Formats: sequence, structure tokens, C-alpha cells
Amino acid sequence: MGQEVSAKVFSREDRQRYRQKVRTCLDVFARMLSESRFDAERRSVGLEIELNLTDDAGDPAMINAQALEAIADADFQTELGQFNVEINVPPRLLEDGMFAQLEGEVRTSLNCAEENARTVGAHMMLIGILPTITEEHLTADSFSENPRYELLNEQIFAARGEDLEIAITGTERLATFADTIAPEAACTSVQLHQLVEPEAFAEHWNAAQAIAGAQVAIAANSPFFFGKELWRETRIALFEQATDTRPEELKAQGVRPRVWFGDRWITSIFDLFEENVRYFPALLPVCEGEDPVEMLQRGDTPGLHELRLHNGTVYRWNRPIYDVVRGRPHLRVENRLLPAGPSVVDICANAAFYYGLIRTLVAEERPLWSQMSFSAAEDNFHTGAREGIDARLYWPGVGEVPATELVLRRLLPAAHEGLEKAGIEAADRDRLLGVIERRCVTMQNGASWQVGAFHRFYEDHKLDRLEALRRMTVLYREHMHANEPVHEWPLP
Repeated sequence: MGQEVSAKVFSREDRQRYRQKVRTCLDVFARMLSESRFDAERRSVGLEIELNLTDDAGDPAMINAQALEAIADADFQTELGQFNVEINVPPRLLEDGMFAQLEGEVRTSLNCAEENARTVGAHMMLIGILPTITEEHLTADSFSENPRYELLNEQIFAARGEDLEIAITGTERLATFADTIAPEAACTSVQLHQLVEPEAFAEHWNAAQAIAGAQVAIAANSPFFFGKELWRETRIALFEQATDTRPEELKAQGVRPRVWFGDRWITSIFDLFEENVRYFPALLPVCEGEDPVEMLQRGDTPGLHELRLHNGTVYRWNRPIYDVVRGRPHLRVENRLLPAGPSVVDICANAAFYYGLIRTLVAEERPLWSQMSFSAAEDNFHTGAREGIDARLYWPGVGEVPATELVLRRLLPAAHEGLEKAGIEAADRDRLLGVIERRCVTMQNGASWQVGAFHRFYEDHKLDRLEALRRMTVLYREHMHANEPVHEWPLP
């Protein structure tokens, strides 16, 4: 939800006007789809990376405004918490040399940002959830200065009418309440974007949903929250609960959550935007002056601002995106389920695995999603998040199988094939997909390394729990900045 908003109090008239405007935008969007008014380049991909700021000891550094001033790079922006920043990586074509260029650019940007951030006492860190976060770091005072975060918080709690309950059971159990959406700030992710033609959107989105369980299992990197060892990708459960506008009664009635995997395969991107309008009330009913009908009639490209703002408050793990660049509209699939980190090379490996696999799956004569139920894909997603690299997942024609075996035997060969068809040379394919392969062989991803390192410090070295988490965090940060893939990280 990156749009600026300024209104502090919304009237009934505001909400009624917004509802009508969103429906008008939806009608215009349907016309645009029928008239094929979209940019047709399918191989453009992009990347967003959320980061944490830490102090020398590994605790959150609540100074993103000072850090951004020191970094002085427009590609870095604020995020929800004062210990968060985000880097937006410019889009590029999926072609030979792209991954090496991407990795080099991100490493250069992060190294420069790290050097500058150190001047104000902050260190950059790529990790799904910072293990040293405590409840005192996640309050209303921890929001970044941008007013949209406070406004979003107010609207979510106005809709909910009571405090948020956060209850996660993994290796240990967490049960607590929050009176703000600040726990969402603990969740830092990598978002992969892919531009697609309208007629190909449904198959790309369906494919992304079908592989979500394997994706998150292999890349899990968030095993700790509030000092407890929970899911291997606790970020999934935490984000689902930290932005939930439903009280218990609405949950019991089956009202859909705003953080949502979905409930069916789709036939068009319109299905998703229409679901947004049908099922989700407005959180931020801010109207712009643009008349989308008039703009379309005179041959201009409407921004569809209200439809886009509404879409930005429905947090699908694979989100549809409508955007306008240089006067040309386009559509993207935004893959939002991966955690940040552990290193830049790991992020690039995860991206190569995703883009290559999607390219192969959408070209298959018999689509994968026609062979499995949507509920099976959703079960895989939550199983992968809960159990990480040790997960067992359902796959058509195989049944239940270890995630690592599924990746090694089926998904990695398909990812290789997809990257080859995109023109990625063998050396780049082998290097990055080799990172995924070694994770599976060694059974070590970010989550399993964090758990192993924590238990060494906590049980073998007899440190108290918080100090063990700090020591693990600082060691993680050292490996991360060396850009070593996580499967090579030794335990202390």
C-alpha cells in the first residue's frame, strides 16, 4: 500500500463515494481487458527487498529516518516500522546475464547503504523476522513517520473493534495481544514481480499459487518471534494475524481475511479484482479527481487510483497489480510470500527458481493446477511455512512427498528448462539453481541454520535466551554481508 493518503477521518459520504468510484474503476478495467489495451512484454521482472536495521549488538535500531538520510539513495524507502527500510530494484528483461547483473547491483547498493548507515549506528540485515525483536519494539511509537501507517492502523482497528490476538503454535507456543498493527513490521519479505499479458495472467497466477508451498518450504527464514521458536516461516502466520480486521464472530461466519491465499483457481485477472470489490470493505476510502470513464473515452490511460488503492489493502500472497508506466498500462503478478535473506545470492537463487519454474509450468499442455485442488495448494503453503525444509507436500501423480525430494526430482529440472528457454546460459542457471539444490541436499536453509545456531549458543554455551538470539543474529549478519549462500554457513 504505497500510495500517500492524507485524510484523517472518513465520513459515510466518503465511503459511499469511494464504493461507487471503485465500481466504476472495475467497469473501466473490464473494458480495458476486452479491448486489449495493455503492454505485451512478458519477460520484464522486478524485485523489492525489505530490510531490518540493527545496532551493533543485533537489536533493532529504531532510526530509519536517520539511516535513509545517511544512505541518500532514492531506491531506499521507509517501511512500517522505524527499524525497516525497503529497496526497490529497477525492472529488467528476463534474459541472459540478468541474474549476474541483478546480484551485482543489489550487492553494490546494500554495501554502500551499509557503509553509510553505520555512520548513524545502524547495520542492514536481510532476514524474515529479526530474532531480537521484543514487544517493546512493536508499539504505536515504532511506526515510521509517514502518516499513512498511522491511518491504516486506525482503520484496521476501527473495523475490528478489539485488540489483535496473535496465537502461533510451532516448536513453542506464542499467545499474546496487540493494540496496533506494529507486529506486521516484524515481517520483512522479498517481492518478485513479473509483467504478463492479460490473457496469460490467470495461468501465471495459478502456477504461482500451485508452487507456493515448495517455495516457502525451501526458502524459510523466520523461525523466531518474541524470543520463541515457532514456525520455520513464522512470518506467514504473523502477517495473517497482524492485519486481520475480523473479530471472532466474523471468522466463525467464514468472512474472508484481508491476508488471503484465495479460495479458487482463476480464469482471468478480473476474477481477483472483482473479488476485492465484492468481499472487502474499504479501509482507506480516498477518492481522486480522475474520471476513468472520460479518460478512456478520449483515448488516455486511466490510473484507476481507487481500484489500485483498494487492491493494496487486500494482502494476497500472490497479488494482481495494475500499473501505468510512461502512459502505458500493464499487469503484473506480485509474488509476496518469500522472506528476506539470508544473503543476496540466496535471494537471486530463489528468484531464478521461481521465474524458471513458472515459465515451464505455464507452457505445459496439461496445467498443473488442473491436476490438484486449490485446497491442496493452500494446505501445501501453510505446511511449507510451518515445517520449512522438513515439510512433506502433496504433488499430483506423486502424493505426499518430502519437499526436498519434490524440488530435487521435479521442480529444479523444470526451473532449469524454463531459464534455458528464457535464454539464461548454463553457467548462470547451474550456479543459482545449484544453491537451491545444495540447500535440499544439506537440509540447511535460513530457518534451520538460525535454529541450529541458537541452540548451540543457548544449550551448549549456556547463554540466556535473549543473549543467545543476539549472538546468533550478529553471526548471521556477518555471513549475510559476506554473501555466502546459507547452505555453506557453519554452525558456531
